[in-house]
Amino acid sequence: MTENAIGIFDSGLGGLTAVKELVKLLPNENVIYFGDTARVPYGNRSKRTIIRYAEQDADFLLSRGVKMIIAACGTVSSVAVNLKDELPVPFTGVVAPTAYAAAHATKNGRIGVIGTSATVNSGSYKNELLRLDRSFSVFQQDCPLFVSLVENSFISPDDDIVKLVVERYLKGLKEQDIDTLILGCTHFPIIAQAISNYLDGKVTLIDSGKETALYAVKLLEKNNLFNRSTEPGSCRYYVSDTVEDFRRTAEIFLGRNVGNEVSHINLEHAFVH
Repeated sequence: MTENAIGIFDSGLGGLTAVKELVKLLPNENVIYFGDTARVPYGNRSKRTIIRYAEQDADFLLSRGVKMIIAACGTVSSVAVNLKDELPVPFTGVVAPTAYAAAHATKNGRIGVIGTSATVNSGSYKNELLRLDRSFSVFQQDCPLFVSLVENSFISPDDDIVKLVVERYLKGLKEQDIDTLILGCTHFPIIAQAISNYLDGKVTLIDSGKETALYAVKLLEKNNLFNRSTEPGSCRYYVSDTVEDFRRTAEIFLGRNVGNEVSHINLEHAFVH
């Protein structure tokens, strides 16, 4: 069981930020990643649809014998809140670990949250932050175009389009004197430099992928699930749309070529729902 892979899923490629951090922390762990690229984005779907997709994604990972599941997706973590209770393996989303990190990072108690429309509308990060400390002032902004920017390789902090979209979304938050900003979608760390630049480098950015990976390590330890092998772990990637597009964009997230590690999955055959 301990040598089984850690399963990670996302609506697209954003969850690869969590994969990258997890591999840094636990290089001997095996990882299976599923990106539902045929149905991305989840952020503008109904609650019912998001829950159904999340259940299907988890089912696929369970069919591969994973020992733990990470929903590296802010939308799923915010909307499919009961998924944890349905799974036979340890599970974490991104909301609780990220909110905890933000709560400990802020100095003035003014925290911004950016994410997909579904994440922001759910109020998940705001609710979790206020559960930790009722005195916090939490300001939210949905940034749906950020996902499209990243997945179409518009990521340079010097790109005029990137700068324009960042300013359009973050102007209101900047005026609220926030000192901490939750990047509530795992795509967003890819354009973190552009975000930081617009905020004059004065705001602490909380990377949901990184914080979730750190929490996953604690969860593995708690459940005695560390892989005891000293050999480097393997990574396998599965997508529901074209492999070629995933390979190209995955390099942006991972900083390396994923080559033959990627496979296509036919949704009709892979899912039971």
